[in-house]
Amino acid sequence: MIPRLKTLYEKDIINNLMGKLNYKSKHQAPKLVKIVLNMGLGEDASDGKKIKTSMEDLSLIAGQKAVITKFKKSISNFKTRKGQSAGVKVTLRSNKMYEFIDRLVNIALPRIKDFRGLKSDGIDSSGNYSFGIKEHIIFPEVNFDKVDKIRGLDITIVTTSKNKKGTLELLKEFNFPITEKKGK
Repeated sequence: MIPRLKTLYEKDIINNLMGKLNYKSKHQAPKLVKIVLNMGLGEDASDGKKIKTSMEDLSLIAGQKAVITKFKKSISNFKTRKGQSAGVKVTLRSNKMYEFIDRLVNIALPRIKDFRGLKSDGIDSSGNYSFGIKEHIIFPEVNFDKVDKIRGLDITIVTTSKNKKGTLELLKEFNFPITEKKGK
């Protein structure tokens, strides 16, 4: 079954972006490539049980199995060793990516306490948008009673946009609650 946001993108959002960004071809319009969910564990990364529960929680949130990330090099100041567990991550593409965005925008973000919108500062020069969530329990898939510790979550949305304006317009078309600075 094709996700609701994917059909919305193909029918309406591409045409809206072409008008707003003055593109001549629909292939110039920015589109979503992938979404990366990352949960760094810090000191809990050395505990096997905590890694397992974090993997289960992230797998429930994403809808696909999470993988354990490892440190690439040893840094004595951070007390890390090469090959040691650092956290867990999931990369979402195609249909699962659109389903996740639908749940994120319509269900999870409104559940954040005192939520005033996402900042537009998270867009980098490559046109990707990154932001963090302080509590992973905002997702309804996670059972609050079984959570041992509330953890943070980093979300990176990779787009084909070449500039910040294209990414911002794409995310606004997907109803992301992005607030812009008044000075811009």
